Amino acid sequence: MKREIGFTLNGEAVRLEVEDQWTLLYLLREVLEMTGTKEGCGYGECGACTVIIDGKAINSCLYPAMEAEGRAITTIEGLVSKDGELHPLQTAFINEGAVQCGFCTPGMIMSAKALLDANDKPTEEEIKDAVAGNLCRCTGYVKIIDAIKSAAGGR
Repeated sequence: MKREIGFTLNGEAVRLEVEDQWTLLYLLREVLEMTGTKEGCGYGECGACTVIIDGKAINSCLYPAMEAEGRAITTIEGLVSKDGELHPLQTAFINEGAVQCGFCTPGMIMSAKALLDANDKPTEEEIKDAVAGNLCRCTGYVKIIDAIKSAAGGR
């Protein structure tokens, strides 16, 4: 069954029909072509699909698309300014060498952004807690944590 919903995506109003069984991840990637959000495990265990909904980091692979009604959703694409300037978190990830294969990076950045939006001076423990649901198979997380610390210091 299809139903029309409306929400804000990266600051822009969106109205479209969605199917009952769609996840937000499917809607973002397959319908809206927001491919920065990655599908990793499909079970909410890896964090590759993390987006921000109403200020909270959410696994979009578990989130029903119908639940997006009236919400404000931010994807990794929404962090780049209109003139193409990267968000400070994106720049920090590059500068600190926190990007390797890049698959986990969008989800890591979105989890970090939700943290920094709520707490602009997090402790290292708070940073670790914020990205605990994001798996990275390439690093030992040191550079990722350093990047988030760097972005927090530059705010």
